[in-house]
Amino acid sequence: MLKLKNNKKHHVHRKSEVSVTKSWCAMIPWLLGAAYINRQFLINVRNILLFFLDAIQTPFLFLIFIMSNPKSESVVSEPSDSEPSIPISYPIKTLSELESRSYFESFHYPFNKASSSVNNSSSSLPNRRRLLVCHDMAGGYLDDKWVQGGTNPDAYAIWHWHLIDVFVYFSHSLVTLPPPSWTNTAHRHGVKVLGTFITEWDEGKAVCDTMLSTKETAHMYAERLAELAADLGFDGWLINMEVNLDPGQISNLKEFVAHLSLTMHSSVPGSLVIWYDSVTVDGKLNWQDQLNEHNKPFFDICDGIFVNYTWKEDYPRLSAAVASDRKFDVYMGIDIFGRNTYGGGQWNVNVALDVIKKNDVSAAIFAPGWVYETKQPPDFQTAQNSWWGLVEKSWGVLQKLPGVLPFYTNFDQGRGYHISVDGDNVSDATWCNISCQGFQPLLESVDPTNSIQVSVDLKEASYSGGGNITFKGSLEEQTYYESKIFQGEFLLNDLPIHFIYSVKSDGNSSLGLKLEFTSTSNKRASVLLTSRAVNRFSSKFSKIVMTREHKGLSSGWVINEGVVAMNGYTLTEIHAVCYGSNDNDETLASPSDYFALLGHITIKTSDYKSYFPVSSSWLVDGSCIKWTSDPLGSKTLDVKISWKLKNGQNFLFLKYNVYLVKLSKQDVGITLEDVKEYLGVAQVNCFYVSDLEVPSDTSSLKFIIQVCGVDGTIQELDESPYYQLEVEDP
Repeated sequence: MLKLKNNKKHHVHRKSEVSVTKSWCAMIPWLLGAAYINRQFLINVRNILLFFLDAIQTPFLFLIFIMSNPKSESVVSEPSDSEPSIPISYPIKTLSELESRSYFESFHYPFNKASSSVNNSSSSLPNRRRLLVCHDMAGGYLDDKWVQGGTNPDAYAIWHWHLIDVFVYFSHSLVTLPPPSWTNTAHRHGVKVLGTFITEWDEGKAVCDTMLSTKETAHMYAERLAELAADLGFDGWLINMEVNLDPGQISNLKEFVAHLSLTMHSSVPGSLVIWYDSVTVDGKLNWQDQLNEHNKPFFDICDGIFVNYTWKEDYPRLSAAVASDRKFDVYMGIDIFGRNTYGGGQWNVNVALDVIKKNDVSAAIFAPGWVYETKQPPDFQTAQNSWWGLVEKSWGVLQKLPGVLPFYTNFDQGRGYHISVDGDNVSDATWCNISCQGFQPLLESVDPTNSIQVSVDLKEASYSGGGNITFKGSLEEQTYYESKIFQGEFLLNDLPIHFIYSVKSDGNSSLGLKLEFTSTSNKRASVLLTSRAVNRFSSKFSKIVMTREHKGLSSGWVINEGVVAMNGYTLTEIHAVCYGSNDNDETLASPSDYFALLGHITIKTSDYKSYFPVSSSWLVDGSCIKWTSDPLGSKTLDVKISWKLKNGQNFLFLKYNVYLVKLSKQDVGITLEDVKEYLGVAQVNCFYVSDLEVPSDTSSLKFIIQVCGVDGTIQELDESPYYQLEVEDP
């Protein structure tokens, strides 16, 4: 979609097929001396320009995007057949592909299923104002298209899920299927994920002519979309009809929307179908910027409306009145690029949010990747936290952690410079994989006046994955510093609760956890978990619980375990507490340097035990095996490895670490820990190995699938399922 009027908003292709066209279109009003250009005129100009650019633009635009994103991986188009290749996510571009269900025949299909999650978003949306975030970046499917992970440590990611209720993955293809990485991490945080169905331009009109030709075709295509969402594991659709329709097609358009909503609700509990404010009930492409009688008939047969961005100050109030008891299903759009949006977007996003909040309707943030695409200073991590800090200050924190035990997080952002497993660094390669995101801490914006600076640091050592929380600064004598990192509602029963966390620190730096509890009678209590005596400030807490330390890791990580019994209380907040570890508790003569890393937190009941089926319980198989030899005797291998339990049960596992052991005929009694090679992580029960170099003296390859529990525990390598492949003779 293009922005075609100076007072109406169409989504914009950025760094995509019309990047150059947009620059030309921006000059047209100046060239003609006109303040307003007819929409159809601009469409004609756009088509003419695209005709001339077709022959030259592809290499030029590709170069523009790579130059502006030097670490971004090359763009991969969707596969044209079912030949094995590195698994990617991709959209469906034609109505015939949708109708034929050809997507399900693709080699890539099983890799694109979202994994089950302890926090699947099957419940209804909360009855309050909500925040929808629509991700639109350079046509979509960039670093996030690599299902098994990419190599760009600076890839775009979102980690402020505590502010979000619904996430929409958007592109300009007919059917945009969210990459499973987004669905996995969003579901983990209790956020629903929608794909996009869009019709625009002449191609879109032709699609509608076919799709809306009869009631039966409207129903059939709706069922195809519902099937995709249910099978791939996301939660519904944003419907964006950006074409003029014949008035006679409207009845079948209503059939399409209503049947899609009905079918989605029956196949995916808690699912959503949201209408975009575009086509009116008389068939005209005429953005209303509010909910009114021209678009309400569509609103009435689905789960909400995404209102166009160019609304006026009183439109949220007027829309709420029209929606009546469904006012929270009205999502007022805010374009973060600021194109004629109320308040200007960008660093003024709070202006629009404040008005929406005052009128108690919901908000739809479009293209928050503006921070990343425009390279806001000083760096993405800092700018991202600052921008979302504006959202949080205006909108408030309405989303809470799913209060389910066991709770586990390693603070991973889904990108980084190394990967660790239980304190053992298994890879120094740069990477990105949003699926790997752990629950994110609620860190306040950086305040240079604080004695301790707190941040998620992707370059410091990690205990698990590629993240941690870093605490750095200095502490005055006999003081401590605390920082809130989580809030939620975990109702505790009569079983003791085990808290396990990993710390790596320098010198006298110690790190504990403060737990905030509330009783049914609103009585508050705070418990400090600490590995050191803290007599000097013990009166600040209701209770001190000494943790047991488990040392011995060569990497310097120390595991702390504490047991807390608070029957009938609700755990509402977790704070990190920084303090000096002076064993004699004597007064420190001067402020001392402080440095500590928090690697992970696990919370579980005393009776919870991870269950890992024994290796012989699994059926592990290799397929799509392809050997390539070179004249020197070495080989490369491509192979798809799949695994499932023989009894057909489907236990809930967080993920699978995939390792390789290369065996030669001389290898007898080897230790797996010594020779294992980390290949990657799988969120589904299959993994594709591509271009694996096999030395000439290798006789067999052992692929180990290490099962990871939802509480962060992992199966021992020598007890894990595996697939052994003999190396082909030359």
